[in-house]
Amino acid sequence: MFRFAKFAVYAVIVSAFVGCASQGTNPPVSDSGVFDKTSQSAMTPNDAVNRLVAGNNRFVSGTSLHRDYVSQVQATAAGQYPFAVVLACMDSRSSPELVFDQGIGDLFVLRVAGNYATPDIIGSMEYATKVSGAKVVVVLGHTECGAVKGACDNVQLGNLTTVIQALQPAVNDVQDVPGERTSKNKPFVEAVAIANVRRTVAHIRSDSPIMHDMEQAGQIKIVGAMYDVATGKVTFFDW
Repeated sequence: MFRFAKFAVYAVIVSAFVGCASQGTNPPVSDSGVFDKTSQSAMTPNDAVNRLVAGNNRFVSGTSLHRDYVSQVQATAAGQYPFAVVLACMDSRSSPELVFDQGIGDLFVLRVAGNYATPDIIGSMEYATKVSGAKVVVVLGHTECGAVKGACDNVQLGNLTTVIQALQPAVNDVQDVPGERTSKNKPFVEAVAIANVRRTVAHIRSDSPIMHDMEQAGQIKIVGAMYDVATGKVTFFDW
């Protein structure tokens, strides 16, 4: 009896401690839903960008949604209806699903060092938009990009040289940043990263009549954005 009483008192103390520790905090909002054809079709390109902005705001503020990924896997097994396609760098700090706080079935994601658009990537975007119904194409660059730094320094290294050469036009675009034109000049690197995003957006429009026409018809938007690896914030600058 004495042992039971001691256990009961201990349980009350633990319960009170847990209650105090959680007081004033809010449990994460749960989201187990996924897009279907109807909800995807009802979304406008502006809605799609706004959803990404809202997701990034949650990510930055530490209020990302709590998702039931098992349920989302089951719900998307028979088909997928993502609302956006994101071309991002391969950088481990800039995963689009995380920084935009999206779940399974929400995004088509293409990743390559330097987030530039090859014909294969543009073809994949055409599938994502024209065939699968995505409403926005986002070219997502980021600060402190190693590929951009390599382009600023004109690095030559095996097959990486191909990537560096693809980014060189963006280096040439930046002519108004004072100081040395190398990776040691942080403002220069950031300006090149932004120029690369803008150049890639223009490249997608010029090399894909399909997406160009869809954008002109208001069916999609093609936008550029930059992710800050120090703050987690995404800034859109073509919208």
